[in-house]
Amino acid sequence: MTLYLDLQVASKAKDIPSQQQFELWVSAALKDSGRDDTELTVRIVDEEEGLELNSTYRGKDYATNVLSFPFEMPEGIELPLIGDLVICAGVMAREAAEQQKTAEAHWAHLVIHGTLHLLGYDHIKDEDAELMESKEIELLQGLGFADPYGDRDI
Repeated sequence: MTLYLDLQVASKAKDIPSQQQFELWVSAALKDSGRDDTELTVRIVDEEEGLELNSTYRGKDYATNVLSFPFEMPEGIELPLIGDLVICAGVMAREAAEQQKTAEAHWAHLVIHGTLHLLGYDHIKDEDAELMESKEIELLQGLGFADPYGDRDI
């Protein structure tokens, strides 16, 4: 599998993971997707941009941790592009502290969660949430991270 990841850092946050870490986490999420080539953008933003995007695209008046924008392929066009992930560094850091997780573990979780959304996973219905969360737990544990949902039964 060939992965092209365009990492865009539009945040003043410190300790943003490396390109290699993002590629590792995205590759884990893509592992069983059946894709040979994949292209996506990961953009790291501050809360101002996160708020603007969440308001514009979801009608929510707050910055959220991760937004996924799947690429909708025009008919007759074939590209390896799956879409864009936008991660708000400030929200990520606050959540990691509140949930008593390492920043690295939470970054990994948000990247995997967002990439699974780009692949079509969702968590609106309970049964879909169970499938998606099980996949996240499996992938994160395979990378040496704990269950991000706190060992609850799903």
